[in-house]
Parts: sequence; C-alpha cells; structure tokens
Amino acid sequence: MSKTILFLYGTLKRGQKNHHFLAGQEFRGDAATMPLYRMYALGWHPGLVLDQDHGEEITGELWAVDDDALARMDVFEGMPDWFVRSDIAVRDCFETVQAYFFNQSVPTGALSGTDWPFPG
Repeated sequence: MSKTILFLYGTLKRGQKNHHFLAGQEFRGDAATMPLYRMYALGWHPGLVLDQDHGEEITGELWAVDDDALARMDVFEGMPDWFVRSDIAVRDCFETVQAYFFNQSVPTGALSGTDWPFPG
C-alpha cells in the first residue's frame, strides 16, 4: 500500500484532540516549513495559507500515512471545500510532502502564529 507524507500543524498533531486519525500511522519526526506560509487561528483549529511575501516558518510533524487514513482525514478536513491538500516545502526534507491548506478567505483580524496551539 502506498504512503503519503503529510506535514501536520494543528489538531491532528500528537497530543491534540484529533490525533486519533493517525492511529497505526508512522510518525517521521518534528519538522518546520520553509518561510513561505502563514497559519491563522480559525476558532478551535488553525488554517495554513501560502504567503510568499510575508511567510513564516511553521512548526509541525511529518507522518507517513496509508491510503485509508488519508481518505478519512480528507473527509474530516472537508476537502475540497474547506481545505485542500497540496505540496508544501519542508525544511531539510527532500521527499514530496503534502499539507492541508485552508481554502476559504481568512477572517479579518484572525491571529497568526507559527506553532499550534497559539499561546493563550
């Protein structure tokens, strides 16, 4: 069965409330993106967007996931309306990595940060 490498930055990370979607999947390690993205607080979860002009290095985790787990996460993330899965540039990683990108307009005044959950 094929594996997809995902960069996870929010509620799917270890210790977060939706981590159960990763049961039986392979944790590859902590990671950070190249400074090309912004992460915004969207209520109880974050959303990642491409921002080549004002991007920051976002922290997260790399996971190798099988097709079944990926399909479940795609449904959970509301693809393709709420989020879309696309390639992402991860520092010191030379494999193809994908992440879930927010596919709506970011609300005016949304807080941004580099590590979820944002400080309090």
